[in-house]
Amino acid sequence: MKPTKSALESLLLGSHADPFSLLGLYSGPTGSFARAILPGADTVEAFSLDGKALGTLDKVDDRCLFEGELAGKPQPVRYRCSAGEHDWLVTDPYSFGPVLGPLDDLLIAEGTHQRLFDKLGAHIIDHQGASGVHFAVWAPNARLVSVVGDFNDWDRARHVMRHRKDIGVWEIFIPDIGDYRAYKYRIVGADGAVQPLKADPFAFMAEIRPKSASMTAHPAKLDWGDEAHRAHWATVDPRKVPISIYEVHAGSWQRDQWNWFLNWDELADRLIPYVVDMGFTHIEFLPISEHPYDPSWGYQTTGLFAPTARFGEPAGFARFVDGAHRAGIGVLLDWVPAHFPTDEHGLVRFDGTALYEHEDPRLGYHPDWNTLIYNFGRREVSSFLVNNALFWAEHYHVDGLRVDAVASMLYRDYSRKAGEWIPNQQGGRENWEAVDFLRATNRALYGTHPGFMTFAEESTAWPGVTQPAYDAEGGERPTALGFGFKWNMGFMHDTLQYMSRDPVHRRYHHHDITFGLMYAFSENFVLPLSHDEVVHGKGSLLTKMSGDDWQKFANLRAYYALMWGYPGKKLLFMGQEFAQRREWSEERALDWDLCDAPAHEGIRNLVKDLNRLYRQKPALHAGDCDAGCFEWLIVDDAQNSVFAWLRKARGAKPVAVICNMTPALRSGYRVPLPHEGKWNEILNSDSAHYGGSGKGNLGQVKSEGGAATVTLPPLGTIMLEYAG
Repeated sequence: MKPTKSALESLLLGSHADPFSLLGLYSGPTGSFARAILPGADTVEAFSLDGKALGTLDKVDDRCLFEGELAGKPQPVRYRCSAGEHDWLVTDPYSFGPVLGPLDDLLIAEGTHQRLFDKLGAHIIDHQGASGVHFAVWAPNARLVSVVGDFNDWDRARHVMRHRKDIGVWEIFIPDIGDYRAYKYRIVGADGAVQPLKADPFAFMAEIRPKSASMTAHPAKLDWGDEAHRAHWATVDPRKVPISIYEVHAGSWQRDQWNWFLNWDELADRLIPYVVDMGFTHIEFLPISEHPYDPSWGYQTTGLFAPTARFGEPAGFARFVDGAHRAGIGVLLDWVPAHFPTDEHGLVRFDGTALYEHEDPRLGYHPDWNTLIYNFGRREVSSFLVNNALFWAEHYHVDGLRVDAVASMLYRDYSRKAGEWIPNQQGGRENWEAVDFLRATNRALYGTHPGFMTFAEESTAWPGVTQPAYDAEGGERPTALGFGFKWNMGFMHDTLQYMSRDPVHRRYHHHDITFGLMYAFSENFVLPLSHDEVVHGKGSLLTKMSGDDWQKFANLRAYYALMWGYPGKKLLFMGQEFAQRREWSEERALDWDLCDAPAHEGIRNLVKDLNRLYRQKPALHAGDCDAGCFEWLIVDDAQNSVFAWLRKARGAKPVAVICNMTPALRSGYRVPLPHEGKWNEILNSDSAHYGGSGKGNLGQVKSEGGAATVTLPPLGTIMLEYAG
């Protein structure tokens, strides 16, 4: 049927909502009828993709609209265009059929598609005999969507997409383009308003800021060599093995000589050997997905599927992960489904409506961060986020995700005053949609990727953060979230507050240490001394310690040894392993020259030895999440600020952890030790090797009658292992 004049006019202007109904090839009485817009051409010949001549097209409009009858059935075609002395080839994107199929439609509509990252976004594929890029984007309320990029002069009319109306997805296959091509989506809302050009929510790569276009790219890489690492973690119970995490901001751990970011290969050459030498088991990166603003540290991401271009191509990050795994180091990522920024090229009002966010700011605005909140109750949004978590596990082989700001998702009134939030249907403050989303994420990850771990930064007493996310019986709302571990924010807060006090006052705050052990096994905990504690005027961990410089170092050594002897997995932010003095800043590298000073190198030697002992001694790690593997030895000596407990594990030698949190040397101190015989001093934070005064027990004590006489060094922690 011949199109109307107005339809052709809108087609040429790029405003026709269904260009596939007018462009491409259609069955005719003697073959096919073709119509194409071919800018700059005067004459056009058509060929099949294998080079067979099919006929010519006539120019029917001076704006380079061509039509004509061709031989054969409708098929993908390639046009040879001519103008004067110039010839060029154009493969017609409108002659190709769709890439997505009915099963994709069904799963996308249900919100149950668990490989959306293989379907939406920009994928370099072969389709119907041609190589090119398939673009697909969810914009259900758009009037029309075009792909614009450096391959079509950012022309809105060249590649208007096919609308799959049942699921609100727009798609097009553009032949003859490959990787590293910049693109965005031009979206016209239902009201006819043109949105700011949008980056692809599923883009695998982006331009480096301040530019914000998405880039076509292959995700990750194909030649992995980490089978042994992944197989190992798939066969162990992470609660019973050593996990010691080195938290890293990739942009400021080290810099090059021009104060620019190291790329992933440079980071791999420096960071992986360092972490191996220090004895950590995992590297945890602050968010590495694409983000426009450096001081956000990655927590305000606009490209959840794209490793930031600051550190090079996506394959570089895959090489880093592979290299870490081959060296026996796991890689964890900070993941941020709690909020997203309002940058106009991002997800905000993506198709002219509140698509990913809530329309009502009482549900959809974060007052603390001036960001938006995902509409977790919308199945497509939940599916988008669940798929993002699966993507990092699938394509980049990461070992786990630390989920940021979980508490802000769980409560509708988080950081809000009365009248600034909307209760749930039961009149409560719980955000049950977010609960369902978190449960779905954990079920998907643990169900499809053996050995994967998730960590919740959850600062309240929400019940069952690390309980399995089974469906509750009897119709009750399940609260168990299904995380593997939870950050123990109480430990961090209470113990740092204790260590900041002058030792003469610590006797009045004995509970700052003992209280945490009343709930230490209520969840599977990680003990975090994270980046949050060394920014925004908080100073470094060293400057938080009380006393003069000598006492600060002694306090920090005693504190680290207490932490490594305390039940729970360990996390330490970069720079704190050598007692960084300055507060951390994302604008500069760590102060590595401090390691030339004996006091700082002593701290690093201590952390290295603590990690070694933690790995080697099952008593220090196998019972991290088991109350039966912990026993108080001295809990009530507030007067002397002494704490002592026993760490145990089945079939392992027990280890006693004894802390003296005053500057007084305590000789002849009686410590209950349940096994008669010799106990070896396997660690002393006051050792001269660590910069201490060298006071201790000459390597061994003897328990008789259920106790031993022990020398407690000033501001020191010792560990004694039963020798028999």
